[in-house]
Amino acid sequence: MGLYLNPGNEQFAVSVNSELYVDKTELIKYTNSRIGKDRPLICSSRPRRFGKTMAVTMLAAYYSKGCHSEKLFEGLKISQNEFFKVHLNKYNVIFLDIQWMYGNALEEMKRDSTLKVVSYIQGQVIA
Repeated sequence: MGLYLNPGNEQFAVSVNSELYVDKTELIKYTNSRIGKDRPLICSSRPRRFGKTMAVTMLAAYYSKGCHSEKLFEGLKISQNEFFKVHLNKYNVIFLDIQWMYGNALEEMKRDSTLKVVSYIQGQVIA
């Protein structure tokens, strides 16, 4: 997880090619419906092990200018939507994996026990 701006679609490709994959691409249809609206924010919370990472990598693969994902989405539900290509790979995407960052911060603190940490996360979506 070193790429934060316009990640590729490799992580989602691994999920799609897994025998356990369940097509959740209709989330893209809903997300597309929020683009350009007065309140475009979406909060998707789910229990542990319920596909949050897969959903985020799917959204990044769909929207990111950093890859070409049309073939990856072929045969999935979203590819049948009339607006499928309207938003496909057209946006700059910032992908932050907080769990990965938190894990690295913990490793740093283990190496240097005098290290003090203050966490602050603010988000603003500009669409």
